[in-house]
Amino acid sequence: MVSVAQLKVCRLWLIACLCIPFVAAETGFSASSENNTLPLQDWTEQQIKIPALNGSLWGGIATYADDSGSELFNIQADTRLTPASTLKLVTTAAALELLGPNYRFQTRLYAEKTPDTNGRLAGSLYVRGGGDATLGSSRVTGAETSTAVLNKWVNALKKEGIRYIDGDIIADESLFEGPSIATKVNWANIGNYFAAPATPLCFNDNLFTIHFKPQPLPNRRATVESVTPGIEGLRLESFVTTDGKTKKDNAYVYGAPGQYHLQIFGTIPTNKNGFAIKGALPDPALFTVQSLKKTLEENGITVSGTAKTVQQEPDYSSMQLLHTYKSPALKDIVVIVNKRSFNLYAEMLLRALALEGGQKASLENGLAVLNKFLKDNKITTAQEAVIYDGSGLSRDNLITPRTLVKTLNFMAKSPNFDYYYKSLATPDDRGDLLILRRFLKPQKKVNEVRIKGGTIDNTKALAGYVYDKEGRLISFAFMANNLAGKDEGLFRLHENIIKQLLESN
Repeated sequence: MVSVAQLKVCRLWLIACLCIPFVAAETGFSASSENNTLPLQDWTEQQIKIPALNGSLWGGIATYADDSGSELFNIQADTRLTPASTLKLVTTAAALELLGPNYRFQTRLYAEKTPDTNGRLAGSLYVRGGGDATLGSSRVTGAETSTAVLNKWVNALKKEGIRYIDGDIIADESLFEGPSIATKVNWANIGNYFAAPATPLCFNDNLFTIHFKPQPLPNRRATVESVTPGIEGLRLESFVTTDGKTKKDNAYVYGAPGQYHLQIFGTIPTNKNGFAIKGALPDPALFTVQSLKKTLEENGITVSGTAKTVQQEPDYSSMQLLHTYKSPALKDIVVIVNKRSFNLYAEMLLRALALEGGQKASLENGLAVLNKFLKDNKITTAQEAVIYDGSGLSRDNLITPRTLVKTLNFMAKSPNFDYYYKSLATPDDRGDLLILRRFLKPQKKVNEVRIKGGTIDNTKALAGYVYDKEGRLISFAFMANNLAGKDEGLFRLHENIIKQLLESN
């Protein structure tokens, strides 16, 4: 006979078995029983079983951007992954919210002394850097070329009657402190335009162009023909060869900020008309005042001194303000950050966050303000985001797909949403690397999708917004890490998921 005690044990065992949650079939990714009730959960789990993701990590999430925040699918959404340039979604969100869409950076010209009646300035001319990333660049709507800026400055001096400067042309770099390039950026990227240093006085996007001589034959040395604009003291050493099998630029400039002897390695395509790549200016602030000195002299204003930089802020209280140059509005700058994925502008915005927070404009202080913004708005915690820069160039950045989606959802409720939304690319926008190259063109739905892509070594990410069949806004984020190579299958996967989001209701 079975005792009462044995019956009780059997009953407890049966209850425990009934309480064990159902375990989903093996898919390569874990999914809870609750997630299996989500509209697209099972379908997405099947879709990610593609060869391109073998041995990699893939995390993704899609939610409605309204107050409900209802999830459509969730696969490893709380796993920290490298975001690449999708991190710019976080930086630009903080900039719009903390600085405001109409914020403008200012660059000021000061005369050390008041010019005399003969037009002689018995002292130096100072260019006070104000953190304007767009200075001398025509990328942003409303910005002016470097030539136009220099001519405007010259005209400002002429208006004051200045014909002689008995002193130096000095760039004041005191606004920023600390490293001009994030400490976790791959050293092989430093020296290239996409890792240009963030400096308080930028000019011409802090880059220059290297022109190679025509070379139609493969496996030959590519010789440098010229550099524009010209840079005093620059010495280039090219080890670049031509490749007849690709049309891609695989040449890299090696050199740290302040270094004027640069080496170039890698390959460029064979070419009949020459080929060009871009490098980072060694010293943007010095280049700015060297260019100004040259332009002044070309316009008949004599300068007795030299062009140089200072790191310590001068006493401006006794100087004469000659001119204030204002940047385009921030709402126009973030378009270039997101749609064109321009790293320098993102890094400059990060340092501007520190200034707005009443701190010195450094990488460290900017990151502290950014993390506080995320925490204060309940977007993420310290455990969910490990951020080293503002652009996503560092492979060591780690955030969760959920963090990106919560940022998107937060901005969807912001008064600045329209500026934020329009700063993202449509799938056929060439500015964001044509991330979704074949997307929905027959259905003419490209304008119902806004995206921000991210690509660095072994990483591809995508995040943004879509509107479903009912017109409800959906936020999504997909992040793939540890990829073995470039596979178009990943692009098709992301396109297919977005198509499903468009058709959801």
